[in-house]
Amino acid sequence: MEAKLITEGEFAGWSTWPNEPFEHDTAGPFYLKEDSDGKMIAAFRAQRKHMNAGGVVHGGALMTFADFALFALAHNSENDGYGVTVAFTSEFLSGALEGELIEARGEVMGGGRSITFVRGVITGDGRPVLNFSGTIKKRHKPATTS
Repeated sequence: MEAKLITEGEFAGWSTWPNEPFEHDTAGPFYLKEDSDGKMIAAFRAQRKHMNAGGVVHGGALMTFADFALFALAHNSENDGYGVTVAFTSEFLSGALEGELIEARGEVMGGGRSITFVRGVITGDGRPVLNFSGTIKKRHKPATTS
């Protein structure tokens, strides 16, 4: 998947996947980058649109971001290929607040030619708010016809 480098604003130096309409336009935008240790990080800034009536980031917004993070964290091992989530689990740890920097960090646990296992933790301003794990099934993009 083609990532677009952000050149301005808070997330300058990060990338995003603009061809993912739900994650980019509706729920996000969400961002990814490689840290100084070579590990991938995903992030977004919690906005009013992410909140629930209780004043914290909606669980569905966190799970959507966690699904994005599965692919961001596995980005280097996926070789920019296409994939789908075939399994996903999460546990809520705390509420994230509007304005907080929401980050996901984690690791690829293993896999093979067609499956990748990922786990991670989402934080709000450094405080753990959700842990998650999932399985990505690698797919080949269908050939386009002219």
